[in-house]
Parts: sequence; C-alpha cells; structure tokens
Amino acid sequence: MTIIAVGSDHAGYHLKEQLAQQLRDLGHEVLDLGAHSTDRVDYPDFGAAVGRAVASGQAELGVCVCGSGLGIAMAANKIAGVRAAPVHDVTAAHLTRQHNNANVICFGERLIGADVAAEALVAWLDAEFEGGRHAGRVEKLDGLTNE
Repeated sequence: MTIIAVGSDHAGYHLKEQLAQQLRDLGHEVLDLGAHSTDRVDYPDFGAAVGRAVASGQAELGVCVCGSGLGIAMAANKIAGVRAAPVHDVTAAHLTRQHNNANVICFGERLIGADVAAEALVAWLDAEFEGGRHAGRVEKLDGLTNE
C-alpha cells in the first residue's frame, strides 16, 4: 500500500475529493492535507504541504489540485526533492512519471474533466520511471534546488 498525500485549494476541492476516493478504492492510504471545503484558501499553502509530505517521506507520492493545476505545481516545486508536474491528459501523466520521475501530479479542476483526471491518475500510478537516459536529467533537476 502506498501512502499518497493529497491537497487542493478551494477551486480544486471537488476534484481532490474524487481523486482521493479513487486512491482509497485502489487500495492506497490517503493523507488528506486539505482544503476541506470550497471556502477560499491559498493554493501555495496546500501545494507546499503536499510537497513537504513527499519530501519528508511521510508520503511516497502526492496529488495536488487547484483551478488550473499550475499555481499549486509551482508551490509544490519550491520544496527540495519534489518533482511536481501539471497534467491535462493521460499521455502527459504517463510520460511525467516515465521520463521525469514526477513524485507529485497536479490537476486543474477548471481545465480537465473528472473522467480524464481519473484516467490520468491511474496512468501516472501505473507508469514506472525508465531511468537510463532520463536518470541524469532527473538528477540535474534535483540539483537545481541547490543553486
């Protein structure tokens, strides 16, 4: 069983709830870091919380949702050791894990349909990092946090 941290702002709340339930249904343990309603909150707080949970090892992977998926990805990526990628389709979800070893996936509730997000989440979870020519690039990404 994988522990997966989930977080969203108010604009991503409904999709976060759906994806969290999907993760539970798939047998994963969900660490829900909020938001817990559609009351207005700030996405950086929740992107950073998911990033910290993944970077510290409290969770193995993370799922973030905001209105666009972009701001919350930027917040998560501010945490050293996090490779968060916003995705809008199944192919991008698969490739971001396979080529970039993304440990956090980000969705935009206003930009992606719930069914596509569900399919993309499964594709991301099922994909495995290829390593090889991609390993050195991921190492370079991780090294950028030290600048």
